[in-house]
Amino acid sequence: MQIPDETFEEIIEGQTKVLVPKKSITDKVPPKEPAFFNPKAKLTRDYSIIAYGTFLKNFVGPKIFLEGLSGVGIRGLRVANELQVDKVVINDLNPTALKLAEYSAQLNNLKNIEYSEMEVCRFLSKYSKKGERGSIVDIDPFGSPSPFFDCGIRATMHGGILSTTATDLQVLNGLYQNACKRKYGGIPIRVEYGNEMAIRLILGCLRMVAGRIGVEIVPLFAESNMHYYRTYVRVLIRQDQKENIGYILHCKNCGHRKIALEQNNECELCKSKISVGGPLWIDKIFDKEFVESMILKTPELSVDKVCEKTLQKCRAESEMPGIYFTLDEIASKMKSSPPKLEDAIKNLQKNGYLSSPTSFCPTGFRTNANINEIIKVFSDHPINPKQT
Repeated sequence: MQIPDETFEEIIEGQTKVLVPKKSITDKVPPKEPAFFNPKAKLTRDYSIIAYGTFLKNFVGPKIFLEGLSGVGIRGLRVANELQVDKVVINDLNPTALKLAEYSAQLNNLKNIEYSEMEVCRFLSKYSKKGERGSIVDIDPFGSPSPFFDCGIRATMHGGILSTTATDLQVLNGLYQNACKRKYGGIPIRVEYGNEMAIRLILGCLRMVAGRIGVEIVPLFAESNMHYYRTYVRVLIRQDQKENIGYILHCKNCGHRKIALEQNNECELCKSKISVGGPLWIDKIFDKEFVESMILKTPELSVDKVCEKTLQKCRAESEMPGIYFTLDEIASKMKSSPPKLEDAIKNLQKNGYLSSPTSFCPTGFRTNANINEIIKVFSDHPINPKQT
Protein backbone atom coordinates (compact mmCIF):
# COMPACT_ATOMS: atom_id res chain seq x y z
CA MET A 1 0.00 0.00 0.00
CA GLN A 2 2.50 2.59 -1.17
CA ILE A 3 0.68 4.91 -3.56
CA PRO A 4 -0.53 7.87 -1.41
CA ASP A 5 1.24 11.19 -1.87
CA GLU A 6 0.02 14.78 -1.98
CA THR A 7 -1.49 14.33 -5.47
CA PHE A 8 -4.05 11.77 -4.25
CA GLU A 9 -6.90 11.92 -1.77
CA GLU A 10 -9.01 9.32 -0.03
CA ILE A 11 -12.77 9.83 -0.32
CA ILE A 12 -15.83 7.82 0.65
CA GLU A 13 -18.62 7.22 -1.86
CA GLY A 14 -21.56 5.15 -0.72
CA GLN A 15 -19.92 2.86 1.82
CA THR A 16 -16.65 2.54 -0.08
CA LYS A 17 -13.27 4.19 0.47
CA VAL A 18 -11.56 5.19 -2.76
CA LEU A 19 -8.23 6.81 -3.53
CA VAL A 20 -8.59 9.40 -6.29
CA PRO A 21 -6.42 12.11 -7.88
CA LYS A 22 -6.92 15.41 -6.04
CA LYS A 23 -7.30 17.28 -9.32
CA SER A 24 -10.38 15.18 -10.10
CA ILE A 25 -12.05 16.93 -7.18
CA THR A 26 -10.58 20.42 -7.56
CA ASP A 27 -10.55 20.88 -11.35
CA LYS A 28 -13.69 21.88 -13.24
CA VAL A 29 -13.10 19.09 -15.77
CA PRO A 30 -11.61 15.93 -14.23
CA PRO A 31 -8.29 15.15 -15.96
CA LYS A 32 -7.65 11.77 -17.56
CA GLU A 33 -4.14 11.67 -16.08
CA PRO A 34 -2.84 10.25 -13.84
CA ALA A 35 -6.18 8.39 -13.70
CA PHE A 36 -9.78 9.31 -14.46
CA PHE A 37 -12.38 9.90 -11.77
CA ASN A 38 -15.53 11.98 -12.16
CA PRO A 39 -17.01 13.01 -8.80
CA LYS A 40 -20.11 14.42 -10.54
CA ALA A 41 -21.01 10.93 -11.73
CA LYS A 42 -21.80 9.77 -8.20
CA LEU A 43 -25.54 9.79 -8.92
CA THR A 44 -25.25 7.48 -11.90
CA ARG A 45 -23.07 5.15 -9.83
CA ASP A 46 -25.76 5.21 -7.15
CA TYR A 47 -28.34 4.13 -9.72
CA SER A 48 -25.96 1.38 -10.82
CA ILE A 49 -25.68 0.09 -7.27
CA ILE A 50 -29.47 0.06 -6.95
CA ALA A 51 -29.98 -1.65 -10.31
CA TYR A 52 -27.24 -4.22 -9.78
CA GLY A 53 -28.33 -4.91 -6.20
CA THR A 54 -31.88 -5.44 -7.41
CA PHE A 55 -30.73 -7.78 -10.16
CA LEU A 56 -28.38 -9.80 -7.95
CA LYS A 57 -31.01 -10.34 -5.27
CA ASN A 58 -32.94 -12.78 -7.45
CA PHE A 59 -30.23 -13.92 -9.83
CA VAL A 60 -29.34 -17.60 -9.70
CA GLY A 61 -25.88 -18.33 -11.05
CA PRO A 62 -22.32 -17.03 -10.74
CA LYS A 63 -22.39 -13.38 -9.72
CA ILE A 64 -19.59 -11.92 -11.80
CA PHE A 65 -19.21 -8.20 -12.50
CA LEU A 66 -17.12 -7.16 -15.50
CA GLU A 67 -16.15 -3.49 -15.81
CA GLY A 68 -14.67 -2.70 -19.19
CA LEU A 69 -13.52 0.90 -18.69
CA SER A 70 -13.01 1.41 -15.00
CA GLY A 71 -10.90 4.54 -14.47
CA VAL A 72 -9.97 4.42 -10.78
CA GLY A 73 -12.41 1.52 -10.45
CA ILE A 74 -14.95 3.20 -8.22
CA ARG A 75 -18.01 1.48 -9.69
CA GLY A 76 -16.46 -1.96 -9.49
CA LEU A 77 -15.16 -1.27 -6.00
CA ARG A 78 -18.61 -0.23 -4.84
CA VAL A 79 -20.15 -3.34 -6.38
CA ALA A 80 -17.59 -5.53 -4.60
CA ASN A 81 -17.98 -3.72 -1.29
CA GLU A 82 -21.69 -2.87 -1.14
CA LEU A 83 -23.30 -5.81 -2.96
CA GLN A 84 -23.11 -9.60 -2.77
CA VAL A 85 -20.95 -10.74 -5.69
CA ASP A 86 -18.61 -13.66 -6.25
CA LYS A 87 -16.09 -11.78 -8.37
CA VAL A 88 -15.41 -8.32 -9.78
CA VAL A 89 -13.02 -7.84 -12.69
CA ILE A 90 -11.83 -4.26 -13.20
CA ASN A 91 -10.27 -3.44 -16.56
CA ASP A 92 -8.52 -0.31 -17.78
CA LEU A 93 -5.63 0.48 -20.10
CA ASN A 94 -4.17 2.92 -17.58
CA PRO A 95 -1.83 1.07 -15.17
CA THR A 96 -1.97 3.94 -12.66
CA ALA A 97 -5.75 3.67 -12.51
CA LEU A 98 -5.46 -0.04 -11.81
CA LYS A 99 -2.90 0.55 -9.06
CA LEU A 100 -5.25 3.05 -7.46
CA ALA A 101 -8.09 0.53 -7.70
CA GLU A 102 -5.92 -2.13 -6.09
CA TYR A 103 -4.97 0.25 -3.29
CA SER A 104 -8.63 1.15 -2.73
CA ALA A 105 -9.55 -2.54 -2.62
CA GLN A 106 -7.06 -2.98 0.22
CA LEU A 107 -8.56 0.01 2.04
CA ASN A 108 -11.89 -1.84 2.01
CA ASN A 109 -10.41 -5.30 2.69
CA LEU A 110 -11.79 -6.62 -0.59
CA LYS A 111 -10.50 -9.99 -1.74
CA ASN A 112 -12.90 -10.71 -4.62
CA ILE A 113 -11.42 -8.30 -7.20
CA GLU A 114 -9.23 -9.09 -10.18
CA TYR A 115 -7.46 -6.53 -12.37
CA SER A 116 -6.96 -6.45 -16.11
CA GLU A 117 -4.99 -4.07 -18.35
CA MET A 118 -6.45 -4.68 -21.81
CA GLU A 119 -8.25 -2.91 -24.63
CA VAL A 120 -11.92 -3.18 -23.72
CA CYS A 121 -13.08 -5.45 -26.56
CA ARG A 122 -10.12 -7.78 -26.03
CA PHE A 123 -11.01 -7.87 -22.35
CA LEU A 124 -14.69 -8.63 -22.99
CA SER A 125 -13.84 -11.19 -25.67
CA LYS A 126 -11.83 -13.04 -23.04
CA TYR A 127 -15.11 -13.54 -21.16
CA SER A 128 -17.31 -14.33 -24.16
CA LYS A 129 -17.28 -18.13 -23.88
CA LYS A 130 -20.16 -19.98 -22.27
CA GLY A 131 -19.39 -20.52 -18.61
CA GLU A 132 -17.05 -17.53 -18.42
CA ARG A 133 -19.44 -14.64 -19.11
CA GLY A 134 -20.37 -11.92 -16.66
CA SER A 135 -23.75 -11.71 -14.99
CA ILE A 136 -23.29 -7.93 -15.08
CA VAL A 137 -21.25 -6.18 -17.77
CA ASP A 138 -20.65 -2.44 -17.38
CA ILE A 139 -19.26 -0.23 -20.16
CA ASP A 140 -18.74 3.46 -19.40
CA PRO A 141 -16.70 5.03 -22.22
CA PHE A 142 -15.85 8.56 -23.28
CA GLY A 143 -18.23 9.26 -26.16
CA SER A 144 -20.22 6.55 -27.87
CA PRO A 145 -20.64 3.03 -26.46
CA SER A 146 -21.69 1.59 -29.84
CA PRO A 147 -18.22 0.19 -30.74
CA PHE A 148 -18.52 -2.02 -27.65
CA PHE A 149 -22.07 -3.31 -28.09
CA ASP A 150 -21.06 -6.50 -29.89
CA CYS A 151 -18.35 -7.57 -27.44
CA GLY A 152 -20.44 -6.38 -24.49
CA ILE A 153 -23.42 -8.52 -25.48
CA ARG A 154 -21.20 -11.54 -26.13
CA ALA A 155 -19.62 -11.19 -22.67
CA THR A 156 -23.01 -11.13 -20.89
CA MET A 157 -24.46 -14.44 -19.77
CA HIS A 158 -28.05 -15.49 -20.45
CA GLY A 159 -30.30 -13.49 -18.15
CA GLY A 160 -27.50 -11.08 -17.25
CA ILE A 161 -27.41 -7.28 -17.42
CA LEU A 162 -25.48 -5.14 -19.87
CA SER A 163 -25.23 -1.49 -18.90
CA THR A 164 -23.72 1.17 -21.14
CA THR A 165 -23.19 4.93 -20.96
CA ALA A 166 -23.24 7.40 -23.85
CA THR A 167 -21.70 10.87 -23.51
CA ASP A 168 -21.81 11.89 -27.19
CA LEU A 169 -24.96 13.90 -26.57
CA GLN A 170 -24.53 16.32 -29.47
CA VAL A 171 -24.46 13.40 -31.88
CA LEU A 172 -27.49 11.70 -30.33
CA ASN A 173 -29.48 14.92 -30.02
CA GLY A 174 -29.33 15.69 -33.72
CA LEU A 175 -26.49 18.16 -34.10
CA TYR A 176 -24.49 15.69 -36.21
CA GLN A 177 -27.06 13.49 -37.91
CA ASN A 178 -24.66 11.67 -40.22
CA ALA A 179 -22.40 10.78 -37.32
CA CYS A 180 -25.41 9.45 -35.43
CA LYS A 181 -26.45 7.34 -38.40
CA ARG A 182 -22.92 5.89 -38.63
CA LYS A 183 -22.65 5.15 -34.92
CA TYR A 184 -26.19 4.14 -34.01
CA GLY A 185 -27.83 3.24 -37.31
CA GLY A 186 -30.56 5.86 -36.96
CA ILE A 187 -31.17 9.56 -37.49
CA PRO A 188 -32.34 11.84 -34.65
CA ILE A 189 -34.60 14.88 -34.91
CA ARG A 190 -33.97 18.01 -32.87
CA VAL A 191 -37.01 18.06 -30.60
CA GLU A 192 -38.01 18.93 -27.01
CA TYR A 193 -37.82 15.26 -26.02
CA GLY A 194 -34.38 14.74 -27.57
CA ASN A 195 -33.14 12.70 -24.61
CA GLU A 196 -35.87 10.11 -25.09
CA MET A 197 -35.12 9.90 -28.79
CA ALA A 198 -31.43 9.48 -27.95
CA ILE A 199 -32.11 6.64 -25.52
CA ARG A 200 -34.34 4.96 -28.10
CA LEU A 201 -31.56 5.28 -30.69
CA ILE A 202 -29.10 3.65 -28.27
CA LEU A 203 -31.53 0.83 -27.50
CA GLY A 204 -32.33 0.45 -31.19
CA CYS A 205 -28.66 0.04 -32.02
CA LEU A 206 -28.25 -2.48 -29.20
CA ARG A 207 -31.29 -4.38 -30.48
CA MET A 208 -29.94 -4.52 -34.04
CA VAL A 209 -26.51 -5.73 -32.90
CA ALA A 210 -28.14 -8.30 -30.60
CA GLY A 211 -30.48 -9.48 -33.34
CA ARG A 212 -27.56 -10.05 -35.67
CA ILE A 213 -25.99 -12.51 -33.24
CA GLY A 214 -29.25 -14.21 -32.22
CA VAL A 215 -29.72 -12.49 -28.87
CA GLU A 216 -32.67 -10.60 -27.38
CA ILE A 217 -32.37 -7.49 -25.22
CA VAL A 218 -35.01 -6.37 -22.73
CA PRO A 219 -34.67 -2.81 -21.39
CA LEU A 220 -34.99 -2.60 -17.62
CA PHE A 221 -34.07 0.97 -16.74
CA ALA A 222 -32.62 4.10 -18.32
CA GLU A 223 -31.15 7.35 -17.03
CA SER A 224 -31.10 10.73 -18.69
CA ASN A 225 -28.68 13.33 -17.40
CA MET A 226 -27.45 16.60 -18.90
CA HIS A 227 -24.03 14.96 -19.41
CA TYR A 228 -24.87 11.34 -20.28
CA TYR A 229 -27.48 8.71 -21.14
CA ARG A 230 -27.29 5.28 -19.52
CA THR A 231 -29.23 2.14 -20.36
CA TYR A 232 -29.65 -1.18 -18.55
CA VAL A 233 -30.80 -4.18 -20.56
CA ARG A 234 -31.27 -7.85 -19.80
CA VAL A 235 -29.55 -10.13 -22.30
CA LEU A 236 -31.39 -13.30 -23.31
CA ILE A 237 -29.72 -15.80 -25.59
CA ARG A 238 -32.67 -16.38 -27.88
CA GLN A 239 -34.05 -14.86 -31.05
CA ASP A 240 -36.13 -11.71 -30.60
CA GLN A 241 -39.38 -12.15 -32.52
CA LYS A 242 -40.96 -8.85 -31.46
CA GLU A 243 -41.58 -5.82 -33.67
CA ASN A 244 -39.64 -3.32 -31.58
CA ILE A 245 -37.73 -1.28 -34.17
CA GLY A 246 -39.49 1.60 -35.89
CA TYR A 247 -39.64 5.37 -36.08
CA ILE A 248 -40.66 8.53 -34.29
CA LEU A 249 -42.85 10.72 -36.51
CA HIS A 250 -42.82 14.37 -35.46
CA CYS A 251 -44.69 17.29 -36.96
CA LYS A 252 -42.80 20.54 -36.46
CA ASN A 253 -45.87 22.50 -37.48
CA CYS A 254 -48.44 21.35 -34.92
CA GLY A 255 -46.21 19.38 -32.53
CA HIS A 256 -47.91 16.02 -33.05
CA ARG A 257 -45.67 13.03 -32.37
CA LYS A 258 -46.11 9.34 -32.80
CA ILE A 259 -44.20 6.08 -32.55
CA ALA A 260 -44.73 3.90 -35.61
CA LEU A 261 -43.44 0.76 -37.28
CA GLU A 262 -43.36 2.45 -40.67
CA GLN A 263 -42.39 5.89 -41.93
CA ASN A 264 -45.00 8.40 -43.01
CA ASN A 265 -44.64 11.70 -44.84
CA GLU A 266 -47.78 13.50 -43.70
CA CYS A 267 -49.01 14.58 -40.26
CA GLU A 268 -52.30 12.87 -39.46
CA LEU A 269 -53.51 15.97 -37.60
CA CYS A 270 -52.54 18.97 -39.73
CA LYS A 271 -51.37 17.27 -42.97
CA SER A 272 -47.99 19.04 -42.84
CA LYS A 273 -44.75 17.30 -43.74
CA ILE A 274 -43.50 14.93 -41.05
CA SER A 275 -39.94 14.71 -39.69
CA VAL A 276 -38.82 11.12 -39.20
CA GLY A 277 -36.42 9.91 -36.50
CA GLY A 278 -34.95 6.44 -36.52
CA PRO A 279 -34.89 3.57 -37.00
CA LEU A 280 -34.91 3.22 -33.22
CA TRP A 281 -36.39 1.28 -30.30
CA ILE A 282 -40.18 1.69 -30.08
CA ASP A 283 -41.01 -0.66 -27.20
CA LYS A 284 -40.88 -0.02 -23.44
CA ILE A 285 -37.83 1.65 -21.90
CA PHE A 286 -38.61 0.67 -18.30
CA ASP A 287 -39.54 -2.71 -16.87
CA LYS A 288 -42.19 -1.93 -14.24
CA GLU A 289 -41.47 -4.96 -12.06
CA PHE A 290 -37.73 -4.28 -12.10
CA VAL A 291 -38.20 -0.59 -11.26
CA GLU A 292 -40.54 -1.49 -8.40
CA SER A 293 -37.86 -3.83 -7.06
CA MET A 294 -35.31 -1.01 -7.37
CA ILE A 295 -37.56 1.20 -5.25
CA LEU A 296 -37.76 -1.49 -2.57
CA LYS A 297 -33.98 -1.99 -2.68
CA THR A 298 -33.08 1.70 -2.37
CA PRO A 299 -33.55 2.09 1.44
CA GLU A 300 -31.04 -0.73 2.01
CA LEU A 301 -28.26 1.15 0.21
CA SER A 302 -26.16 4.27 0.76
CA VAL A 303 -27.40 6.30 -2.20
CA ASP A 304 -28.68 9.81 -2.88
CA LYS A 305 -32.24 10.48 -1.73
CA VAL A 306 -33.15 11.80 -5.18
CA CYS A 307 -32.84 8.27 -6.57
CA GLU A 308 -36.08 7.07 -5.00
CA LYS A 309 -38.04 10.11 -6.24
CA THR A 310 -36.79 9.54 -9.78
CA LEU A 311 -37.56 5.83 -9.60
CA GLN A 312 -41.13 6.64 -8.55
CA LYS A 313 -41.48 8.60 -11.80
CA CYS A 314 -39.94 5.71 -13.75
CA ARG A 315 -42.52 3.35 -12.28
CA ALA A 316 -45.37 5.73 -13.14
CA GLU A 317 -44.25 6.11 -16.75
CA SER A 318 -43.24 2.47 -17.29
CA GLU A 319 -46.63 1.49 -18.73
CA MET A 320 -47.25 4.80 -20.47
CA PRO A 321 -47.16 5.36 -24.20
CA GLY A 322 -44.18 7.25 -25.64
CA ILE A 323 -43.36 10.06 -26.24
CA TYR A 324 -43.44 12.74 -23.58
CA PHE A 325 -44.61 16.35 -23.92
CA THR A 326 -43.37 19.35 -21.94
CA LEU A 327 -45.50 21.98 -20.23
CA ASP A 328 -43.50 24.74 -21.90
CA GLU A 329 -44.17 23.54 -25.44
CA ILE A 330 -47.92 23.25 -24.75
CA ALA A 331 -47.96 26.68 -23.10
CA SER A 332 -46.14 28.09 -26.12
CA LYS A 333 -48.78 26.66 -28.45
CA MET A 334 -51.52 28.12 -26.25
CA LYS A 335 -49.67 31.42 -25.75
CA SER A 336 -50.18 31.14 -22.00
CA SER A 337 -48.20 30.45 -18.84
CA PRO A 338 -47.39 26.79 -18.20
CA PRO A 339 -49.62 25.05 -15.64
CA LYS A 340 -48.40 23.06 -12.67
CA LEU A 341 -47.36 19.57 -13.71
CA GLU A 342 -49.51 17.86 -11.10
CA ASP A 343 -52.62 19.79 -12.19
CA ALA A 344 -51.95 19.12 -15.86
CA ILE A 345 -51.71 15.37 -15.25
CA LYS A 346 -54.85 15.33 -13.07
CA ASN A 347 -56.86 17.20 -15.68
CA LEU A 348 -55.84 14.80 -18.42
CA GLN A 349 -56.78 11.86 -16.21
CA LYS A 350 -60.15 13.44 -15.33
CA ASN A 351 -60.87 13.65 -19.04
CA GLY A 352 -60.27 9.95 -19.56
CA TYR A 353 -56.67 10.02 -20.74
CA LEU A 354 -53.68 8.19 -19.33
CA SER A 355 -51.01 10.52 -17.97
CA SER A 356 -47.93 10.48 -15.75
CA PRO A 357 -44.78 12.49 -15.09
CA THR A 358 -41.54 11.39 -16.73
CA SER A 359 -38.10 10.92 -15.23
CA PHE A 360 -36.59 12.41 -18.39
CA CYS A 361 -37.77 16.00 -17.80
CA PRO A 362 -38.93 17.92 -14.69
CA THR A 363 -41.73 19.58 -16.68
CA GLY A 364 -42.46 16.59 -18.90
CA PHE A 365 -45.51 14.34 -18.91
CA ARG A 366 -46.63 11.27 -20.80
CA THR A 367 -50.13 10.77 -22.10
CA ASN A 368 -52.08 8.91 -24.75
CA ALA A 369 -53.76 12.19 -25.73
CA ASN A 370 -52.46 13.85 -28.88
CA ILE A 371 -51.39 17.48 -28.86
CA ASN A 372 -54.77 18.80 -30.02
CA GLU A 373 -56.53 16.85 -27.26
CA ILE A 374 -54.02 18.12 -24.68
CA ILE A 375 -54.59 21.73 -25.74
CA LYS A 376 -58.37 21.22 -25.62
CA VAL A 377 -58.21 19.79 -22.09
CA PHE A 378 -55.98 22.62 -20.91
CA SER A 379 -58.24 25.21 -22.58
CA ASP A 380 -61.50 23.73 -21.26
CA HIS A 381 -60.10 23.39 -17.75
CA PRO A 382 -57.88 26.39 -17.09
CA ILE A 383 -55.23 25.67 -14.51
CA ASN A 384 -53.63 28.21 -12.25
CA PRO A 385 -50.20 28.98 -13.66
CA LYS A 386 -47.10 28.46 -11.57
CA GLN A 387 -46.45 31.16 -9.04
CA THR A 388 -43.37 33.15 -9.98
